[in-house]
Order: sequence, then structure tokens, then C-alpha cells
Amino acid sequence: MTSANETDLDPSSVATFRGKVGESLEGSANGRGLRVGIACARFNGGVSVRLLEAALETLLAAGVDRRDVKLAWAPGAFELPLVARAFVSGARPVDVVITLGAVIRGDTGHYDFVAGECARGVQDVQLTYGVPVVFGVLTTNTVQQALDRSMPDESNKGREAALTALEMVSVLRQGSLAAST
Repeated sequence: MTSANETDLDPSSVATFRGKVGESLEGSANGRGLRVGIACARFNGGVSVRLLEAALETLLAAGVDRRDVKLAWAPGAFELPLVARAFVSGARPVDVVITLGAVIRGDTGHYDFVAGECARGVQDVQLTYGVPVVFGVLTTNTVQQALDRSMPDESNKGREAALTALEMVSVLRQGSLAAST
């Protein structure tokens, strides 16, 4: 799946729909006061580190205090959902979890099991606990594709995962989506 200019959301469309509904909620990239867990895979760790660097840079630029970022290394992508669950259900739960890693297709069916189960596990955690768990795991056909998606620029998927994390926490805390206290 790729993204193209033709599929981008025009910001004026969002404004147009604001006037057509009773409540329109949008997240922001303000990270002040947020507790963030990052579950990072060691396998294909050269790619994971590139994603992590961009995610951290993005979170800190958005106002997340570095002391509120918890990092846990898992052996591989398959284990990331369990780490995510521990982050959201532990004694000091976080507001959001970002999972980072890379599953690169090889010559066996291993890729399909690892990528699919990682994605399913991440989804299960966020739906079970009601805490955003962002899937920042690259699933690529080649090493080059993984390297391309983890370049130290605006296209880095770790950066994108961090922005998604910030936006999800923000939108879930608004209006009719906000938890009642």
C-alpha cells in the first residue's frame, strides 16, 4: 500500500465537514504531559534504531518530556504486542505505545506469520485496553525498502508513528470520546 498526492486528505475538506455534523474531533501533536511507551524490536535492529531516532526526535519536539518516555527492547516484532500490553497494564501505565521494528520478506513463509501476528497483537492490545498502540513496524519485501522508509527525513515511518501516537491520544481525550471521570 502506498500513499499518493491523489489520496491525501485536503484540509479544507475537514473544515467543510465541521459544518455538517454536530461534533467534529481532530487530534493535535501536543505531547506535553504524555507518558509514552516505545516497544522496539532488536531483530533488524539497524532499521529499528533509525525509526526510534525519528520517533524520539518527533516526540521531544512536540513537548514530551524525555523522562516520560519508556523504552523496552523486544527480541523481535512478534514479541512487541506483549511488551505493549505490559506498558498499558502495568503499575505505571502509559498514555500511548509506539511499536517499532521491521519484518522483511524472505524466502520462507515466516514473514507472513510474524508480520500478521504482530499487527493482530498490537490491535488486540489497543482494543482490549482502550489505549492507543501504534503499529510502527515496517513490513517490506526488501531490505532496501526498509532502509528507504527509515531515512532520517520527513518520510521516516518512526516519525509518522510518533505523530500518529500524539494525534490519537489527543482525539480520544476530546468531546464525546473523552473518558468520563
